[in-house]
Amino acid sequence: MDRSRLEAFSDGVFAVAITLLVLNLTVAGPGHGALTHQLSSHWPSFAAYLISFFVIGIIWVNHHALVRTILVVDRLLLFLNLVLLLWVVLIPFATGLVAEYMSVYLAGTKGAGDVRLAMALYSAVFLGMSAGFAGIFEWTLHKGRVSNPVPRERHWAARIRFAGGSAAYVLALVVALVNAIAAFVIIAVIAVYYVFENTPASPAEPGEPQAPAGDAPRT
Repeated sequence: MDRSRLEAFSDGVFAVAITLLVLNLTVAGPGHGALTHQLSSHWPSFAAYLISFFVIGIIWVNHHALVRTILVVDRLLLFLNLVLLLWVVLIPFATGLVAEYMSVYLAGTKGAGDVRLAMALYSAVFLGMSAGFAGIFEWTLHKGRVSNPVPRERHWAARIRFAGGSAAYVLALVVALVNAIAAFVIIAVIAVYYVFENTPASPAEPGEPQAPAGDAPRT
């Protein structure tokens, strides 16, 4: 398969997933109290939307940076990419779940057990997405697959840097089983960090400075 087809298919999935997030933003409408109250009572939905939007956006940016270095697309890469996309398309579902149960929990009409489970699932989806991306990165470490390979002596250093996001999602998952709000904050901090963190991962385009070898995209 041509590399452009892999990227085009992935971009379509990212676009659909990021668009589906907005379907979770709803209010009851007239006759259900003041609009300001309805909006304020649904703040978890807006917060979850922002977090998930930027996480998918970060995945898309890093996926583009990684794919444009690929020299050959084989069957293994196609399936690794499908694993990543499997988790990406689950993000809207997990976002809606955590937003709904967080809103109900904060309104005091639902037990804490459900919101902790919802947050654990939310964290697990992000962890799965991170693991899927790590699989693609591991594939790129083999010789002759990318135009700007990580030197062999720096493979483990790159893996450790790459694993930072996965470790943070594991922490969020564990914390979610005890305190859903704390886990939500952890995931929000991860998203904010990666919005501002800039780790080049591909050879420079004409006219751009060359990225240092060994830097890995993380998510």
